[in-house]
Amino acid sequence: MSLYSITDAQLAFGHVALLDHADFSLEAGERVGLIGRNGAGKSSLLKIVAGLAAPDDGLVTRQSELTTVYVPQEPEFDLDASVFDVVASGLTEARALLAEYDAVAHALADTPEGAQHDALLARMNALQSALDTRDAWNWRTRVSTTLAQIGLDGDARTGALSGGMRKRVALARALVVQPEVLLLDEPTNHLDFEGIRWLEELLVTLRTGLLFITHDRAFLDRVATRIVELDRGRLLSYPGNFSAYQTRKAQQLEVEKVEQEKFDKLLAQEEVWIRKGVEARRTRSVGRIARLVEMRRERAERRNVQGNVKLDVGQGEKSGKIVAELTDVTKRYGERTIVDRFTATVMRGDKIGLVGPNGAGKTTLLKLILGELQPDEGRVRTGTNIQAAYFDQMRAQLDLDKSLADTISPGSEWVEVNGVKKHVMSYLGDFLFAPERARSPVRSLSGGERNRLLLARLFARPANILVLDEPTNDLDIPTLELLEELLADYEGTVLLVSHDRAFLDNVVTSVFAAEGGGKWREYVGGFSDWQVQRERSERIAEEAARQSAKEAPRDDAPKESAAGRNAQRTVKLSFKEQRELEALPARIAELEEEQKAIGAQLEDGSIFAKDAKEGARLSERHAAIEEELLFALERWEELEAKRG
Repeated sequence: MSLYSITDAQLAFGHVALLDHADFSLEAGERVGLIGRNGAGKSSLLKIVAGLAAPDDGLVTRQSELTTVYVPQEPEFDLDASVFDVVASGLTEARALLAEYDAVAHALADTPEGAQHDALLARMNALQSALDTRDAWNWRTRVSTTLAQIGLDGDARTGALSGGMRKRVALARALVVQPEVLLLDEPTNHLDFEGIRWLEELLVTLRTGLLFITHDRAFLDRVATRIVELDRGRLLSYPGNFSAYQTRKAQQLEVEKVEQEKFDKLLAQEEVWIRKGVEARRTRSVGRIARLVEMRRERAERRNVQGNVKLDVGQGEKSGKIVAELTDVTKRYGERTIVDRFTATVMRGDKIGLVGPNGAGKTTLLKLILGELQPDEGRVRTGTNIQAAYFDQMRAQLDLDKSLADTISPGSEWVEVNGVKKHVMSYLGDFLFAPERARSPVRSLSGGERNRLLLARLFARPANILVLDEPTNDLDIPTLELLEELLADYEGTVLLVSHDRAFLDNVVTSVFAAEGGGKWREYVGGFSDWQVQRERSERIAEEAARQSAKEAPRDDAPKESAAGRNAQRTVKLSFKEQRELEALPARIAELEEEQKAIGAQLEDGSIFAKDAKEGARLSERHAAIEEELLFALERWEELEAKRG
């Protein structure tokens, strides 16, 4: 039986049907990625599943006592509270039951036998049962365990944390409840690469049903076992990850196009027939006329695929061949070094991605490259005829009280892109803004719509350098793909800061990567190329360190033979412990191999579609192996230390 299902659901805002007789279900252990255009109604559906909203019509079915936790896109906390208290707030209901149990217990002790005593005793038994069900007796241990699992300091003040760490706190607050269904709205926002990778590992091993909204295609590929697309009011299900969805969706759209062309051709023929006059009004043609009326109604109700954004960037005059030349550039803020002796050359036409953890200094390096910030040491030489256009992730360039039209073209009804004049209404239409919204204030737009407006404003300005700081936030997947195509064909220079791995792979030709301590290094290729090269460099460095350690003479090494040393080292171990120590490396390798094999099956996701029980069993085994590995490694370390 499904954990949750809705049947024939309808939901509308104004004249737009967000859910149009839609069906959806979530099975145990499934990880469902919910995708769709901005404004399609994805967040509304998530809130319906969370029980925070209801459809206008339709049947909602959920398992009894189902625990569902919803983590919104921008979680809210008491910023003055400790991380422990914020995470513990997820157990508010359980703690309230425990407090009532204590109060009833005290009241029972002071109440003589009688009707009131019996009522208190019955209430106490009911509370005890509820506390057992919720495992509320050891809530403090649950909070501490969850904090350790997520990697959080319970004593830290929430307000002092970065956006990425606050996202971890929100997840910890959800997971401490031990929900059967976890709902996540844009979980990768504010997370850097390491944070996203950590989140992927966490979600893949969870045993809960998972429904999440994201536009991160790499994240969908890794985590989702099924893709559900909200398309023109319908919920369409595609087993497998995002790559499998892309193949099936392309085939489906092609079939839909052919069927609609056949329908339209037949409708046109019938319209010609009905206009022939008397012949059409004969009795034997009544059925044909009725069919025509039905076809007209069906055509009127058809919801065509929403048009795509039409992107075209105003190309400024060419910049000089060298855009910027950095030589031994160093920049510090107080005691902290942000950039340490970095040397690089940015050429016209380069498409460079700046990558690194949050707070690494990507924006600072951008400003150094563009000459907006002077280095403390070293030299920056900027090229000639630089015309830069900025995309700001904080959308600070948008005046919330201005209308959309004034934001694009203040004081004029026309914009000019690449020498072609366009009316502002038509230009906004290219970015999927209806004419009636052109006079609406910017504050009325959603996050994704504001990003689209910022792109429209950016591309209306002639530029030969595009500086894009997190341009992919809140953009839907079709718009992301079009933006990729535009940037790939753009003849100018692109400086890009993004945590979208697929976007980086598809756009950039080289990467400036933060490697800690202010050190930056240039890598050729996209995100995946950087990962491969970085891992190779780390392996080479580790091997070199091992070789160096082997070759280094040890002054304190005893002079006796190796056999004698081994005899001295093993004297502290019993025969049983010695055998255990010798067997541990093989056991650890066996566990790691089993964990890797199960992880591959869970990531593929097809196991849940074929056999949900087997999928749940594998999830449990994956988590159990983690505990067994931890115990084996600790035991190995303990025996090695004892051996001396």
